[in-house]
Amino acid sequence: MKHEDFLEAYLKDRRNIVEEALDRYLPAGDQEPRELHAAMRYSVFAGGKRIRPILCMASAEACGGDLAPVMPVACALELIHTYSLIHDDLPSMDNDDFRRGKPTSHKVFGEAAAILAGDALLTEAFALLSRAEKVRLAAERRLAVIQEIALAAGAAGMVGGQALDIRTDKEDPDIEALTDMHRRKTGALIMAAVKTGALIAGADERKLSALTGYANRIGVAFQIADDILNVEGDERLMGKRTGSDAARGKITYASLLGLEAAKARLADEVGAAAACIASFDARALPLRAIARFIMERKS
Repeated sequence: MKHEDFLEAYLKDRRNIVEEALDRYLPAGDQEPRELHAAMRYSVFAGGKRIRPILCMASAEACGGDLAPVMPVACALELIHTYSLIHDDLPSMDNDDFRRGKPTSHKVFGEAAAILAGDALLTEAFALLSRAEKVRLAAERRLAVIQEIALAAGAAGMVGGQALDIRTDKEDPDIEALTDMHRRKTGALIMAAVKTGALIAGADERKLSALTGYANRIGVAFQIADDILNVEGDERLMGKRTGSDAARGKITYASLLGLEAAKARLADEVGAAAACIASFDARALPLRAIARFIMERKS
């Protein structure tokens, strides 16, 4: 099977598993308060590649683990990611009207409902992680998973990265500051996805260290790819406006390095990610394929 065919089949299969699990875990749209639950489900099921939950699953598989104990954790990661997108799109943040080709949450439900939907998704994620009957792990290992995700989602990770992003719009950062910001804003939750999958599978320190290096590289690569797509991506495939970064005067890898240098940096990060897991056997093939996908994706 060709690389592209393998990856397409793998991503489709894993996306279907994640979609079914998310539907089970989330409150029904007609459950009270209906408006809140409808807004939550609208954004969760508005499309998306499900990269974070799939990375969690692929990491566990690479370490010889099963998918069943991974699913609640993988879905919790997607709920947190979705909450961050709802809040990022708000007028007080990026002020985006469309995401994934559909009106953003605040355009459909209003700003107050969008804020509450994001808050609820974040809280629901940790409610799911804390449920022993769902996350079937020893208490100590479950606590380690929860802590990893909490640190990645909060001030030390994604939220802190967003705060730095707001500040960099008013400053003139160098490449190191830009990379630090994106390692928090984008990379931290990707890192958590890879590391928690490995923790659930009982990975040893050597494997965990290798996967940490892999995740660190693809987290940066993902953001560089986003910046490049914002310059030259196809709006029809992306489902949102291109050129918005430049219009807002936003500092990105593309604006700081130039488009060709940004593409070279992207290739370097993906190559380094693959090198980090070179010692893994064929069970890590999905992780290797996902690294390439991040570089080659069109949306």
